[in-house]
Amino acid sequence: MTPSAVESPAGLIITGCTVLTHDDQEEAVFLEDAAVVVRDGVVAEVTDAAAVAGRTADEWIDARGQVALPGLINCHTHAPMAALRGLAEDLPTEAWFNDVVWPVESNLSERDVTLGALLACAEMIRAGVTCFADHYFAMDAVAEVVTACGMRALLGEAYFSSQGPQGREKSLEFALRHRGAADGRITTALAPHAPYTVDDADLAATAELARAHGLPVHLHAAENRDQTEASLARHGVTPVEVLHRTGLLDTDVLIAHGTGIVESDLPLLAHARGRTAVATAPRGYLKFAWPTTTPVRALRDIGVPVGLATDGAASNNSLDVWESMALTSLIQKSTEGDPRWLTSRQALHHATLQSARAVGLEGSIGRIAPGHRADLVLVDLTGPHTQPVHDLAATLVHSARSADVRTTVVDGRVLMRDRRLLVIDVAEVVRELDERLPALVDRGHGRRIQEYDT
Repeated sequence: MTPSAVESPAGLIITGCTVLTHDDQEEAVFLEDAAVVVRDGVVAEVTDAAAVAGRTADEWIDARGQVALPGLINCHTHAPMAALRGLAEDLPTEAWFNDVVWPVESNLSERDVTLGALLACAEMIRAGVTCFADHYFAMDAVAEVVTACGMRALLGEAYFSSQGPQGREKSLEFALRHRGAADGRITTALAPHAPYTVDDADLAATAELARAHGLPVHLHAAENRDQTEASLARHGVTPVEVLHRTGLLDTDVLIAHGTGIVESDLPLLAHARGRTAVATAPRGYLKFAWPTTTPVRALRDIGVPVGLATDGAASNNSLDVWESMALTSLIQKSTEGDPRWLTSRQALHHATLQSARAVGLEGSIGRIAPGHRADLVLVDLTGPHTQPVHDLAATLVHSARSADVRTTVVDGRVLMRDRRLLVIDVAEVVRELDERLPALVDRGHGRRIQEYDT
């Protein structure tokens, strides 16, 4: 072989693992004793471990006893709210918002947002999450955290109609300024809060801006059945019908929660002209004692992808998408009264391909396949709680835990290796956050950023 024909070293080679791939029908396929070759942040090959013997790479990972999965995607969260974890407990939704969360959020500084986002990203990286869709305030700070820590994110600056047109304009300005930032790891969305805090005129204006600038929209809608019933009583339409009549369903829209989606909403979602998706965060629905959950089966039947999410840690106490995957499967079995739905393989489909679709990144992430970004995690299945393995999909969904994630890789960069987080100093973040907490959680001022009254 002449020198010019010698192949340059790969950026990363992971070898000896079992790799979750997908066939042409999107069925999960597990390749044993396999290797993943990464070049320039992209998966170049998925091959046999023997085929990479003797090759050179900038970094090697021997992953025997581990499974390589596409990185998990948190399709709806509020990362900075990690700073409020455990602050508002055992409360109904209205009291949670009005008595605790919205008064405290009126104290938020940009530094508080930065520290909360750092804590959240550290938690997600350690739990195998490589991408998240965030919907919050002071999002410039979150974008800086994402850029520095190496994660991938869909970011949107949230706004209410009570802010006047400036809120909508700020959301647009943020989306345009940060779109494609962090070497393409940041995508952006317009982020009206919800139909009960953003009026029809603002929603219609948002839809026009989304179409004009090619931006998706990320918002809460039909979060619970009470919101749907209140909307019907006051306005004669469901929240999903509000999205339809204001033109938002003509755009690409990511709906958070959707446990209040009713049967009459399904035709509107099925015939939406934009890419419509729903993010489900089941732990929070149990905690708030909501009577319904996201109608995953009905949405899947009409072709609406349902991605997995956690919501913010202030309501969910956790950013563990692994738990969301298991809970989604279990709650769907209970809700449908059918142990055959949702299967472990179906849960993995929602955690990978459907979540990638939900955040608008199908074809880029959600698979370990040549041409896709090298966003993947290595899961250790050698522990007693994951042995023996009779059904690998079931082991991954119902036996493995987020703590079994050993290594997290985004764009070919190792963010955590052998449980050692390489990109965030958690102890320093916690130290500074603890110093700021008294001022942050003070509610003596009597202010709140909004009123929850659906």
